[in-house]
Amino acid sequence: MATRTLRKATMAALAPALALGATVGLASAPASAAVWNTCDQWGNTTLNGYTLYNNIWGSGAGSQCVWANSGTNWGVWANHPNTGGIKSYPDSKKVINKSITSLTSLTSNYNVTVPSSGAYNTSYDIWDTDYDYEIMLWVNKTGAVGPLGTSQGTVTLGGHTWTVYKGTNGANEVFSFIRTSNSTSGTVNILPILKWIKDTKGWFGNETIGDVQFGYEITSSSGGLNFTTNNLTVSGS
Repeated sequence: MATRTLRKATMAALAPALALGATVGLASAPASAAVWNTCDQWGNTTLNGYTLYNNIWGSGAGSQCVWANSGTNWGVWANHPNTGGIKSYPDSKKVINKSITSLTSLTSNYNVTVPSSGAYNTSYDIWDTDYDYEIMLWVNKTGAVGPLGTSQGTVTLGGHTWTVYKGTNGANEVFSFIRTSNSTSGTVNILPILKWIKDTKGWFGNETIGDVQFGYEITSSSGGLNFTTNNLTVSGS
């Protein structure tokens, strides 16, 4: 159920203001003072080549704050009610802006600490520059969450085994790769996944990859839960 990224400009204009307590983010940041934090619904900043977004975009959301020591080390405290529907996608974004055939590599390393309760997924969200296609890579999930579309079977690509789903949210096509077992750290070779979609399945052509985002798609985190990105790097050439 990944519908959130056409969100940043349009959802800001449509969503109601949320009552977010600024002191919560300070209290939930790690002991070593973060260089940036915000509890603003659309709060964002750029640090060493990555853009961080608090990105509370779904209806019925609660409170959420994000902190960052860098673009690759950051975290979220979120207290969203135990109701259906995605509430937020706090994330870190790296801009690529290269066509699939011009890329020689596109890889990422991730290391996260995530709660054992709540309902969420930890995922990459990859977009073409026209936002016609969304490629999601779920590296772990907890609770009542699931992807859009119908299962296309299982494939091993990029160093992981995934169950693939194909669907649409009405605005763009969505290809979701759900890791067959949960992982909190590893390396993903993204380029073979894009080439498989393009060359093996023919689901799109030589798209220009714009954003590679990584974050937490949170449906519920009642009582307040912490999500920590210990390290996240994205590199493309």
